[in-house]
Amino acid sequence: MPESQAFPLTVQVKGQGYPILCLHGHPGSAQSMSVFTEHFSTDRFCTSADRPPQFRTITPDLRGYGKSQVRQAFEMEAHLTDLEALVDRLQLNQFIILGWSLGGILAIELALRMPDRVSGLILVATAARPRGSHPPVSWQDNLYTGIASVLNLIKPAWQWNIDTFGKRSLYRYLVQQHTPSVYQHLATEGVSAYLQTSKFAHKALWNAQVQRIRYDRLPELSQIKCPALMLAGESDRHITAQSSQETAQYLHNCEMFCYENTAHLLPWELSEQILRDIDLWLEKNRFTGQP
Repeated sequence: MPESQAFPLTVQVKGQGYPILCLHGHPGSAQSMSVFTEHFSTDRFCTSADRPPQFRTITPDLRGYGKSQVRQAFEMEAHLTDLEALVDRLQLNQFIILGWSLGGILAIELALRMPDRVSGLILVATAARPRGSHPPVSWQDNLYTGIASVLNLIKPAWQWNIDTFGKRSLYRYLVQQHTPSVYQHLATEGVSAYLQTSKFAHKALWNAQVQRIRYDRLPELSQIKCPALMLAGESDRHITAQSSQETAQYLHNCEMFCYENTAHLLPWELSEQILRDIDLWLEKNRFTGQP
């Protein structure tokens, strides 16, 4: 398949109403966005029993992730080709994009490409000029991460495993709150997403990092006029809260929350608070019903 040709992404669609395109990170899958999709596709905004939910979540497995597996190499630009084809196929004339990590970078790129169709941005643990502060990874880090992950699959959210291996593994840079609920997400969504991330997806991201050295779309952010919401974990080592803050300052109309004692997987650490803040932003900007 030529790279310029769109790949037919596997997509999960839930609920009815205003469309929210949910984009996962790396590694990731549509399933890893369930903390958002299960919330927004319910009828929590309904005031009567016969009124439908007000949001329709559209969550693809990006090319090379989840069930959207490919057999040849591709570059990062291919994700945008796929997503443009997807929104055209679904006839999304107005939609919000919710992007987590890499998904947030793709969300920004789509907003630049489709300014008349992207009506809002919800950006989670991401940046237009991402910078990290992750320490070097040791063999002990990898060992403890492997052990913690296997034990967590066998017995999810086992406190002994969390205390003995989880807190000493690479998970300590992904989360600050080593709670049973976080490790339940890691067992049911995190490990499967990692295992279903193809070598081609890893290579595409690596090539983009090598070729561009430092990705920087800050100068173009003034072109994005739609309202935006930026959510960041204060202790994020993968994409720092400072780089998220910088992006929020460059956006035309952006509200930002930075949560203490959270890191890159903050939606799994502080889900109730984060979902409540997103709900308030959606209501404030009148994203209800049909666009």
